[in-house]
Amino acid sequence: MRSSIVVWWVTAAFFFVMSVVYTVWNLLDSFHGYVEWVGTIALLFVAFMATMIAVYLRRTYRAQGGELPADILTADIDDGDPEQGEFSPWSWWPIVLAGAAGVFIVGLAVGHFLLPVGLALFVVAIVGWVYEYYRGHFAR
Repeated sequence: MRSSIVVWWVTAAFFFVMSVVYTVWNLLDSFHGYVEWVGTIALLFVAFMATMIAVYLRRTYRAQGGELPADILTADIDDGDPEQGEFSPWSWWPIVLAGAAGVFIVGLAVGHFLLPVGLALFVVAIVGWVYEYYRGHFAR
């Protein structure tokens, strides 16, 4: 995490320096001769966002009470591998759910008659995905 903090501080410093360079370059440009505020403010905002992320990571690092497995050179891959839950690699319901979302979005873009079709497919996909362990071959 320390390396991430350093990377975000370097990113913040880089964009702050680039915002100053951008502003001075616009002032010295003979064609314009004035500050183009959109680029200057955008670069400053990127610098401030990188600063916020660096401060957040620093505070998180101080509050965690120890080193993370990713920061320890002698750690194994399994040390930083938390339990993520139970997933069904054989399930087709996420594909049906994505298709339902696609039909709904196409209905928003093309014709509103597809909205109820997409919504109905969405309900079927959610119910099928939730209850796939209660019926058929994988019932418990």
